[in-house]
Amino acid sequence: MKSQSPEALLLVDGYNVIGAWQELKATRDHHGLEMARDELIEVLINYASHNCYQTKVVFDAHYQQTPSQEEEHTQFVSAYYTAFSETADTYIEKACAAFRHDYNTPRRVIVVTSDQAQRHTVVGYGAEWMSSLKLQSDVAAANRRSRDHRKRQRQQRRGQLLNSLDPKTQQILRQLRHGL
Repeated sequence: MKSQSPEALLLVDGYNVIGAWQELKATRDHHGLEMARDELIEVLINYASHNCYQTKVVFDAHYQQTPSQEEEHTQFVSAYYTAFSETADTYIEKACAAFRHDYNTPRRVIVVTSDQAQRHTVVGYGAEWMSSLKLQSDVAAANRRSRDHRKRQRQQRRGQLLNSLDPKTQQILRQLRHGL
């Protein structure tokens, strides 16, 4: 992670992304909507920590007579479930309209949706727009960078002879080096 303060607020239209990503769509169709939501949140936890984004995944109430609720998954990722009469689009639009006046949020807001009308609305409020498929591509690239970084670290550690020896042998070599 780059720093403790988020670089941007990422607002994700959850059901829009689930409908756009083939893997999430297959999970939804075979294992249900809840499993697809959980899978998306897990992916976004890794992505948000890699990019240092405060991330809120917004899900419509989906015809349920429930009040809105928010679940915090990590320091940087939460899921917001709208109230019965509120859509994810409405919530995201309100958040974009309010963000310039809220000094507790990052100065950069990115909205993820493939809904073109929503795109124009949030850009009008000064937010950035990212398509659901662009997010999928960015997530894959972040995962590759992270995997490559871990691989380089393992190779660097492996390349050091001392690290490949057992602790007792390492101690003996340290003593010899210091003339003890």
